[in-house]
Amino acid sequence: MKILDRYILLEWIKIFAIALGVTLGILVMHDMYGNLGHLIEWGTSTEQILLYYVLFIPTLIPLVLPISLLLSLIYLLGSLHRNNEITAMRASGMNVFRITRSLWIVGFLLSILMLWLTASVIPQAKQDSRLIYESARFADQLKTTDASRVGLVPQLGFNNRRDGRLWYMNSFSQVTNRAHGVSISVLDKEGREASRIMAREGVYDDVDKCWYFLDGHVSVLNPETRRTISAKGFEKLYFRDFKENPKIMVLSMKNPKDLSLFETKLLIDALHDDSAPESLPYLVRWYSIWASSFVCIIVVAIAIPFSVSGVRTNPMVGVSKTVGLFFLYYIIDSILTAMGGRGIISPLAAAVIPNAAMLVFALSLYRKAI
Repeated sequence: MKILDRYILLEWIKIFAIALGVTLGILVMHDMYGNLGHLIEWGTSTEQILLYYVLFIPTLIPLVLPISLLLSLIYLLGSLHRNNEITAMRASGMNVFRITRSLWIVGFLLSILMLWLTASVIPQAKQDSRLIYESARFADQLKTTDASRVGLVPQLGFNNRRDGRLWYMNSFSQVTNRAHGVSISVLDKEGREASRIMAREGVYDDVDKCWYFLDGHVSVLNPETRRTISAKGFEKLYFRDFKENPKIMVLSMKNPKDLSLFETKLLIDALHDDSAPESLPYLVRWYSIWASSFVCIIVVAIAIPFSVSGVRTNPMVGVSKTVGLFFLYYIIDSILTAMGGRGIISPLAAAVIPNAAMLVFALSLYRKAI
């Protein structure tokens, strides 16, 4: 590595470390403001609280890493610009790529790191940190509340398109796997209601991996007229073929952005039909997680041309343009995510287009800067 490359790389590392520490610290403090008080109030041990934040910090990397990289690049290149060092380098015959090639290597390596973390570390850390938080909340509720009322999910619904069953529950306890006010519509091949199960309670049996219901009745309907043909009451009745996992049902009610990579994949597999409306938001999330791994390369491609603009231009102009461009990127990404979730465009296109468009635009600016 040449002296110039080492110089630029070492200067960048200093700034990046500060930017990463500050950005990470702000986000951790924000979480502490919202959750630390609850954990202490629930009687969580110091070891569990520390473990929670050890696991929580990696989940911030997809957000913190690109922001820290952007801030560090803008500051470094702006400083070189302000001190006329870039002018001196270019006067000696170096082009922009020669000056910034170490930064391109950094962007590529950080993208590979993001890809590895996204595929392995971050999903598990996100699930484990959430488990610690929810376990502490449930344990506190158990001190004053009946187990059946702990970890309640209100108005839980799930559409099992593969088996033709439409579920609705007034409430479901994640601790006891017990639902209250259950209604299940069993559909025929044409999507018409053929029978209906209604019960006061429904319980998922962890041993037999199926559902049984208490104090209810089964109605057989005419799919064409929707009229009841027969009805039979029961006190307790097992449905051995009702294999729906309540964990999947609860995940389906969460915002896709709150799910880890593993949870998103688990839910997509459980829904079975990629073209189903319920699957689309999670498919967009799945592709977006992978596409966002390469955002570090886009950051480098955008920061360099704006930061090394001509000496007659105030460096802050380039900074403002860079920040504004990334703000525009997130707006476009949000719009396309919504469109992909509604089936207006394909989920893959919704995830890839914002990154691809930004990269093409950035490379065109970079070409002009060279």
